Amino acid sequence: MNGDERQKFGMPLDDFVLPRVSGGSVSLSRSMEGKKGAIVVFWSSVCSHCVRYDAFLNKFEGRYPDLLFLAVASRQGEKVGGIQKAAADRGLTFPILHDAEGAVAAGWFTQQTPRAFLMDEKRALLYRGAIDNFKYPEDPEFIAYLDPAVGQFLRGEPISKPETASYGCAIQTVYYNLPRTL
Repeated sequence: MNGDERQKFGMPLDDFVLPRVSGGSVSLSRSMEGKKGAIVVFWSSVCSHCVRYDAFLNKFEGRYPDLLFLAVASRQGEKVGGIQKAAADRGLTFPILHDAEGAVAAGWFTQQTPRAFLMDEKRALLYRGAIDNFKYPEDPEFIAYLDPAVGQFLRGEPISKPETASYGCAIQTVYYNLPRTL
């Protein structure tokens, strides 16, 4: 059986409680109270693909105040200190949680960063995949994926493209586990 068969559109995504890199912890379900839904982006402070979205993610909560936004750092070996330093150096203001063991990423069948999930107030999966086609908005070939899905959701419309292929940096790979001496 393909594991993704357990993660069906319209069905609730698993709840979680994770530590915030700035201190304290966050419960997905409790944080969603009073919100129309949420966006969870699996993210990494050391992923070159994620760096490209710094400004986009910093502005997300301001653009969509009715939605909870959380970034989840799940990359193998990524430490809180490094995430905090990257956030300070890059002026990141969005909430970053640390999934140190990668359990949430694995439970959500996520293998790379960035990967976005849009859910309604009951955590029902509405969209999963890439933020866009990794082109800049001024590029004539640019295609946004996440923003149109959010707009459709907030207008009460069905999501026209509920899934797109994700690409980016691996959360876990065998190369991280090679012995020190070859």
